[in-house]
Amino acid sequence: MKLLLVEDEPDLAIAIQKALQSHHYVVDWVSDGTLAWESLQTGDLYQMAILDWMVPGLSGLELCQRLRQQENAIPVLMLTARDRMDDRVTGLDAGADDYLVKPFGMEELLARIRALLRRPSQMQTSELTLAGITLNYQSFSVTQPNPSLHPAEQALTAKEFQLLEYFMQHPNQVLSQDQIRSRLWGFEDNSISNVVAAQVRLLRRKLEALGCYDRIETLRGLGYRFNG
Repeated sequence: MKLLLVEDEPDLAIAIQKALQSHHYVVDWVSDGTLAWESLQTGDLYQMAILDWMVPGLSGLELCQRLRQQENAIPVLMLTARDRMDDRVTGLDAGADDYLVKPFGMEELLARIRALLRRPSQMQTSELTLAGITLNYQSFSVTQPNPSLHPAEQALTAKEFQLLEYFMQHPNQVLSQDQIRSRLWGFEDNSISNVVAAQVRLLRRKLEALGCYDRIETLRGLGYRFNG
């Protein structure tokens, strides 16, 4: 599952990101509320937003209010040092689903995330199916229903999962290397130029092992297209 983390304390943000990634979540981290809002408007399908109340640009509270004004039901977990009862009420009234006061333990954070993601509105996003394959958010794997001579399931790394999810969310669209690099490695990534090609090659091998050939098409000079 893909989560958006909005936190301007680098040490805390990195610790949260590492903890979530170790539990197979894909995490986009931004430190500015305005950038976070732009991320939420790009069409990327986040399963949850973790918002620090006090960040530069739009505050976590303002982000939450804007989401609810758009009738966006994405679960929101608010992180804050504000522990007064009226602050908690303000956060919840703004549309937050849960409220966690700093400092907190990672195990509690993970438990609250699991609880929010178990809610019925999120069960609809436990799988993504397209072109005869299913991306499973619970097992972090890709499956195809008619294995015949091929295995029915392939486990994916975090990057493979994120890349396949991106392709499946944008079927039959040309995605440039810059778009993919931004999606998988962040807004200010300086990764080597062939990192996208290498990741696509690894994902292709997993799909071919399932008997799914020619799903990802290379368009020289343009990028890649997932044929759905």
